[in-house]
Amino acid sequence: MGGSEGSWQAEAGRIVAALDGGRARVDLERLRPPVNTYLVRSLDKTALRFSLPLLLTPPAGTVGHPGADGAVGVVIEVIKSAVPLEPALGPIAGIGTEHPGHCLYNVEPVTLIASPSAIGTDLWRPDDGNRIDASGLHLVVRGALPYMGPPGPGTEREVTERLSALLEAVDRVASRVPAGEIAAACALSLDQKALRRSLPGMGLVTFIADGTRPARRFTRFRGHHRIAGPKEGVHIPFRCPQELDPIEVELEGSGRVVTGLGLRRREVFAVVGSNAEGKSTLLQAIVAGQDDHAAGDGRELLISVNGVVGAEANEQELVGADVSLFFRSLPPGLSGDPRAAYGRGSGSLVMAEKIQAALRAAAPLLIIDEDRAATNLLVPGCLQSGEVTPLSTLLATRRQAVGETTILFAASSLDILIAQADRILLLSGHEAQALDPLEFRRRLESHLDRVRELLAARGRPGGR
Repeated sequence: MGGSEGSWQAEAGRIVAALDGGRARVDLERLRPPVNTYLVRSLDKTALRFSLPLLLTPPAGTVGHPGADGAVGVVIEVIKSAVPLEPALGPIAGIGTEHPGHCLYNVEPVTLIASPSAIGTDLWRPDDGNRIDASGLHLVVRGALPYMGPPGPGTEREVTERLSALLEAVDRVASRVPAGEIAAACALSLDQKALRRSLPGMGLVTFIADGTRPARRFTRFRGHHRIAGPKEGVHIPFRCPQELDPIEVELEGSGRVVTGLGLRRREVFAVVGSNAEGKSTLLQAIVAGQDDHAAGDGRELLISVNGVVGAEANEQELVGADVSLFFRSLPPGLSGDPRAAYGRGSGSLVMAEKIQAALRAAAPLLIIDEDRAATNLLVPGCLQSGEVTPLSTLLATRRQAVGETTILFAASSLDILIAQADRILLLSGHEAQALDPLEFRRRLESHLDRVRELLAARGRPGGR
C-alpha cells in the first residue's frame, strides 16, 4: 500500500462521510483510519486502494443468535460469487485496474467462519470487523479502483459515485440471500459451538462425524490446512468402524442426530496405515476441529475441544526446558540438568520438552505425527542409551505420567508404540477400519519371533 500521495487519505474522512448507498451506509462508529478506513494510491501508482466499514440491515433472526457468524459467512460468500455478475461490485476484485490480481484475496472462497487462531486474517471472512450485533450487519469491504489522478472536484465525484454504487450493490446482493440458507448457516454454526462445549461433559476431546471429508485443496491464498477448502474430485468420507464404538450426538442448533467416532479423555489412540493413506490429513483435520466451518467444508462436524497441542521434532534453543520425563542425563553440548536444560536442543530434546509441557499443562489432546517426530523418543532401539526413556516405554511402565491428556498419534512403522494404544484406527484405501489392539500385539509378537529366528540363522555356520 502506498503513502498519501495526492492526499487521498487526507480526504478519505470527508469522502466516506458523503457516501450514500441507500440502506447500506458507512459504519461511522467503527471508522479506524488507516486500519479499516482508507483511500490510498497503490505502490505501483496505478490503482486507488480502499477499505470501508459498512453497516447493513441484518438478516432476520440473526441478531443475538449464537451462530450469527455462520450467516455472516454466507452473506460474504454470496457477495464474492456475485462480483462477476454485478458490475458495481467489480472494485472488490479490482476489476478495471491494471493488476486485479492484487485484489484476488478479497474474493477467494473461504469456508472457515470462526477460529481461536490467527489464521486467514487477510481473507474476507467472519471476524471482529465482519459480524452481526444489535446495531446491524457489519462488513469491511476492500478493493481498488483505477487511479484517476489526485483528488479534485471531478475525481472526488467519480470516486464517490463508484463507491456509493458499490454500497448499493453490496446491500442488494446481501438482502437477497434466502432466509432458509441464513437459518441453516446459523444452525450449523451453533451445532459446532454447542457440541464443542459439550465434549468435556461427555468425556471426549474430539468427535468425528460420519461423512466427514478431511482432505484439503490448497491455493496460493489458503496454504494452511486450517483455512484450506475441501479437496476436489474423489474424496472418501470418514465412517467410524463398529469395532471402535460409534456414538450418537444430538446437535443443538439443527436438532439432528449424527453418529461418529469419539476420542476419549485420557486414552492413547493410534491412527495407522501405509504411506499416503490420509493419516496426517486426519490429524490435521482434528486440529482444525477447534474451528467452526461453513457448509461444504467437509469438516463441519469434526469438533475438537480448544487447547489441542502438537509435538514435533525441530532444533531450537532450550531455556530451562524440563525433559526429565524422557532423559536421565543431558547429552554433551547442553548445560543444566534434565529438569532445566539450556542450549541448542536436538529434535528429540525439543520434542520431549513439548510433550512434557503439554502434560504439565494438562492439555486435553496431544497430537504426534510420525512424519514430524523424533522416532528415537517414541520407540526404543538396541543402540539407544539407557539414559533415554521413549514414549512407548513410558506408556507401558508409567502410564499415570500422562495424566488427563489424550494422546493421539499417527504411525506406520512404530510398532512398539502402536502396541501401547488403547484403540487403533487403520486407514486402508483411505477408508477407516478398526484394528484390535490385542490382535496387533499378537501379530507383533509373531513378527518379533521371526526376526529373532532370522538373526539366529545369521549366527549359524553358513548364515549370511
